[in-house]
Amino acid sequence: MRRRSVSAPAVPVEEVGAPPEVSAPRGEGLRTEFEFELPRGYVDADGVTHRSGAMRLATARDELRPLIDLRVKENPAYLSVVLLSQVITRLGTVTDVHAGLVEQMFASDIAFLQDFYRRINSEGHTRAAVSCPSCGSAFEVDIAGDRLGES
Repeated sequence: MRRRSVSAPAVPVEEVGAPPEVSAPRGEGLRTEFEFELPRGYVDADGVTHRSGAMRLATARDELRPLIDLRVKENPAYLSVVLLSQVITRLGTVTDVHAGLVEQMFASDIAFLQDFYRRINSEGHTRAAVSCPSCGSAFEVDIAGDRLGES
């Protein structure tokens, strides 16, 4: 039995609107890539430390593809390594981010990236509500960080 595939007609991008809860402010498009600063940084083979990077929003395909990966089937904990390798678009000057590279990252950086992934894909932003332990004042911080020591 042969399967037929049917594709939907192409719809111009300007006719497709994002749901109100993920829409960007007027005049700006949907933000699909987020900058981050790793707590420790990835150290490459030449000894260069890469701390800044970018992660894009995940697609359904990104979340489904690791489920058929043999490494994930053998070890379900490997899921986050494969998933992060698909959505990290840049790590310092490295643009070819793959599972082998993510495996070599420090555990604290992986934990940061897992939380970062959850925030941008679930909440749509990288801000966190915090309060000062001394005075109790509440304010927001951007967990992506942009300077040494911030994250």
